[in-house]
Amino acid sequence: MKLLRAILLRLATMTVTLIGAAVVVFFVIRVVPGNPIAMMLPPGATEEDVARLTAHYGLDKTIIEQFGIWLGGVFQGDFGTSISLRQPVMPLVLGRLPATLELAIFALVIAVVIGGALALTGVRHRETRTETAVDVANGVGLSIPDFLWALILIVLFGVLMPIFHISGRISPSLDLPFVTQFYVFESLFRLRFDLWWDLLKHMFMPALALAIPLAAIISQLLKQSLKETMHLDYVTLSRTKGYSENHVILSEALPNAVLPTLTLIGVQFTFLIGGTVIIERLFSYEGLGNMAIDAVINRDLPLIQGIVIVFALLFTIINLVVDMTYALLNPRLRHA
Repeated sequence: MKLLRAILLRLATMTVTLIGAAVVVFFVIRVVPGNPIAMMLPPGATEEDVARLTAHYGLDKTIIEQFGIWLGGVFQGDFGTSISLRQPVMPLVLGRLPATLELAIFALVIAVVIGGALALTGVRHRETRTETAVDVANGVGLSIPDFLWALILIVLFGVLMPIFHISGRISPSLDLPFVTQFYVFESLFRLRFDLWWDLLKHMFMPALALAIPLAAIISQLLKQSLKETMHLDYVTLSRTKGYSENHVILSEALPNAVLPTLTLIGVQFTFLIGGTVIIERLFSYEGLGNMAIDAVINRDLPLIQGIVIVFALLFTIINLVVDMTYALLNPRLRHA
């Protein structure tokens, strides 16, 4: 019952958070200078043309009236029409969201693999030069932001050693009519490994750029947690029983040490998704982040609002899942 009450409380908090995000984004983007209607009309458009389109999109009303109309539409699933693309906002946003989710999930997998391997290596060879090398690698990973890693990777693997694609989501010659927008998962399901490999070659560098800083964070936290766990009595007892050091680390210390790292991974996943905005732009990756930048440049108010609400909903769902997972994995919280 306590767990159910906690879930209901978080759902209520999610609702308040989403409404707050909607209010903030609606009013903030309207104080930014610039007329989106004037930007979408060709040179030579008359004042009558501007007035007609302004009335069409409801921008001639007061801000409060616009907010009421927009919020009423949102509760009915209508987020308005994109000014620049002239299509309903929600299908546009949902059409790009799978690309961003696939990129973020792939980046998370890379970060966990690299960060976990570094942490285990550092603990296995603690107080040696190998641990020092792991600490240096973590420091380098943390000191360079993801967008600079993206530029470095473009130069290394896109220009000097052109192994991976540096632009787009899939090669135009392979751009088949997918049933879903989850290209990677669908290509695997259809056993189209040629598509799957092409998608990975497009996704690898943006995902790696996102993953490197997160891998360093995971490595640092997991290594520190493992080192603390290695001094606990039950781990010492395992050593006295003659188990190998690898067995002690992987089977005895890791299950307990990984719990705080799982929480960190969940929280950092939201930042990872936020980081896709810049990374997708640098790689011309056709995801939601790239669309967000186009919407800001074109001052497409309905599209910006729709993207922000979807991002906010995504973040709150991830936080809810992280909290519930942590409670289920931690007996002290589950029975508190």
